[in-house]
Amino acid sequence: MQATLITVGDEILIGQIVDTNSAWIAQQLNLQGINVSGIISTSDTKKAITTSIEQAMAQSDIVIMTGGLGPTKDDITKKTIADYFGVGMSFDQGTYDRIVRLFERFGRTATEAHKEQCYMPDNVNLLLNKKGTAPGMWFEEQNTVLVSLPGVPYEMKYLMEYEVLPKLKERFPLAPIVHQTILTVGEGESIIADAVRPVEDSLPSNMKLAFLPNIGQVRLRLSATGEDEEIIRKNLEEKSKEIEALIPELIFGFNNQTLEAAVGDLLKEKGKTLSTAESCTGGYLAHMITSISGSSAYFIGSIIAYSNQVKQRQLGVQSETLEKYGAVSEQTVKEMVIGALKLLKTDIAISVSGIAGPTGGTPDKPVGTIWLAVGDATKIETKKLQLGKDRLKNIHYTSVQALNMVRKFLLAR
Repeated sequence: MQATLITVGDEILIGQIVDTNSAWIAQQLNLQGINVSGIISTSDTKKAITTSIEQAMAQSDIVIMTGGLGPTKDDITKKTIADYFGVGMSFDQGTYDRIVRLFERFGRTATEAHKEQCYMPDNVNLLLNKKGTAPGMWFEEQNTVLVSLPGVPYEMKYLMEYEVLPKLKERFPLAPIVHQTILTVGEGESIIADAVRPVEDSLPSNMKLAFLPNIGQVRLRLSATGEDEEIIRKNLEEKSKEIEALIPELIFGFNNQTLEAAVGDLLKEKGKTLSTAESCTGGYLAHMITSISGSSAYFIGSIIAYSNQVKQRQLGVQSETLEKYGAVSEQTVKEMVIGALKLLKTDIAISVSGIAGPTGGTPDKPVGTIWLAVGDATKIETKKLQLGKDRLKNIHYTSVQALNMVRKFLLAR
């Protein structure tokens, strides 16, 4: 079963907003066994919308459009669809009455533009929108379904969940697609692919493995389809365990878990507290940690020691260390850990100092040179990174590596 998504709106084409609607719709369709074969973004013109509809209808069983259903003059999707099907437009009293009641609840009066909004293509099957004024629209031509939805995300999501997906299940025979995602950190895509190749080569024909890299992390997504969802899930679980056996040290979680949440769970499980001493990451590591609800149970605080003066005064880094080895050195990050443990009185501390770039490098310490340290009262471990010149990427990647160091440090205890 093939679907094409169409987003209508110049604001997407000029980069004013990001098309999150298509990503969400594609996820929901995929879970129902519907493959999204294309996503089209088109401008608010009749010609562009018509061309997009023609292309999508020719290649898909299902076409889902979003946008262009509002009460303003630039919202021309309905009239364009009517012209595409060669039908007229008729006033829908039920839609107008619902808009009037909705506005009365807020002490407002529906405008003439809202009345114009109630003219619908003659061949439409309206979908009740309880979250807004514009109903969804369902059309069928031969064996293809065209659905038009409002572009407002919460309205679109309501209509998809309560109107569109139930009707698609009734209309088409759908085989579910089930996913199992394995989350890894610490190695790149090619190394992981080589490590798990024996499992990938043994996958049955209804199952596939995808590698989805991100900064410092790689997701391994196992997908399978079939008639019996219980059997599919059992088979996915078996293959997932085979992969786990090959790369156990790289796996931190599954499906939608984040690395920062996984580290938080480990800290709570082991009854440990954590602090950070950050220079080049400027608090980004602490931000990732505190993005998790309940992180106050294990995260005590952070010292943003961006300058050498703060490294010395707050964290107790020796002036001799800075003079001899520099701020970006193994010796300095070790002393930063010791200072954070003492000042913030935590069980574990993680420190970072480096040259994030794109300027500031030297021949012996080029841009992207970063040192990290993690430790407790008995042991400190260090790591050196040699990254590129992209400042934001370096900060993000370093923070991911720091979290992984904390994870591995906890697992070893």
